[in-house]
Amino acid sequence: MRMVTLSGHVDYLRGGAPAGELAALGESMHADMARMYPLCRSLSGDGVRATLDILEETLGLERREVPSGTRAFDWTVNDEWNVRDAYIADLQGRRLIDFREHNLHLVSYSTPVRARMTMEELRPHLHSLPDRPDWIPYRTTYYNRTWGFCLPHRQLQELDEGPYDVVVDATLEPGHLTYGELVVPGESTDEVMLSAHLCHPSIANDNLAGIVVATRVARLLQSLERRHHTYRFLFAPGTIGSITWLSRNADVLPSLRHGLVLTGLGGPGALVYKRSRHGSRDIDRAAGHVVGRRGGEVRAYSPYGYDERQFNSIGFDLPFGRLSRTPHGEYPEYHTSADNLSYVRPPELVDAYTAVLEIIDVLENDRTYRNLSPYGEPQLGKRGIYPTTGGRSASDAVMAMLWTLGYSDGSTSLLDIARVADLSFTDIRAAATTLAGAGLLGDP
Repeated sequence: MRMVTLSGHVDYLRGGAPAGELAALGESMHADMARMYPLCRSLSGDGVRATLDILEETLGLERREVPSGTRAFDWTVNDEWNVRDAYIADLQGRRLIDFREHNLHLVSYSTPVRARMTMEELRPHLHSLPDRPDWIPYRTTYYNRTWGFCLPHRQLQELDEGPYDVVVDATLEPGHLTYGELVVPGESTDEVMLSAHLCHPSIANDNLAGIVVATRVARLLQSLERRHHTYRFLFAPGTIGSITWLSRNADVLPSLRHGLVLTGLGGPGALVYKRSRHGSRDIDRAAGHVVGRRGGEVRAYSPYGYDERQFNSIGFDLPFGRLSRTPHGEYPEYHTSADNLSYVRPPELVDAYTAVLEIIDVLENDRTYRNLSPYGEPQLGKRGIYPTTGGRSASDAVMAMLWTLGYSDGSTSLLDIARVADLSFTDIRAAATTLAGAGLLGDP
């Protein structure tokens, strides 16, 4: 599916790609998720590095290691956490709760434990979901030194008074926070940044979906013959990862013109775009247009969510939005074992991938033109760009040309025209290309 231009690739995905090819793309993205799903990711540790190992097979990532104890504004990089084994067993040695069966059984960042406990002693360390009795919850204790296990509530109800052997064979000691970064140079040093968090273990939609969409977008951009913007991709643990990156890249920040956080892109539901803090940045206009045309929802900014809140914080005030499907906390599977590989569907991954490329297409190709034949409607037929046979109504392509001619006054952009005309940017962009080739549009 390699195309010479971004616009060509977008047009191909929107209307020219065979259904079988799109299905194969979705299955391939889903297979990438399946490879990473078993890995125990957290704020730090070998699971993060193993995930980056997989990404590095197709991307030339630069891996950054930031030592524990490093200050990042009001935060401090935590100690590194790694787990060898964790379980709760009865006195016959049968593992009743086993980290090796599912990463979510262990509260992330649990401290080492090796003890024999009664249920009364153990119960404060057990977490379940009474309203979803067959699901394992996802819990963390990043900044509070304690430990715990998660299990289905139905299983919790079946446990007797014990005693039980409790083992958390883990290390929590000085090490590093690890993140991956990729820069794809363009003709301009102005940057578009795409960010996806990689700190969740065995959670598919709220972690891996954003990663695989970002990875495919990066691979496509690397294959293009030209790009106007420079593109930067960040794969980092949530919150502390982005704050650490921001603390180490003051020289990059002035070049960041547009930013997009990618998360939760593989589950059901329409696309949802969350605006930047200002709500009217170019990324807001571009993403809002694309998501709206695709039947999605555009929401106002709030200071709660994913890493968009770090990039938008007052001290940085960067133009970052967030693209997802049903947002966090609004679907029951969120932060549970039910957010698994079966919850994420290949067609939704392809749809999200296409939407991100459409947003980038707007950022790359939005511009203003001046109508070079402004006195009345120019004759398109003699230039070979009007259908030779008339009909009851003008075609979409003709209407796109008429709208573009009607508003190309040297100050109205193609995206503005698309919004006024209630047409897709891709249609208006194609019309402008045709008209400019016919000598009817020029520079402002």
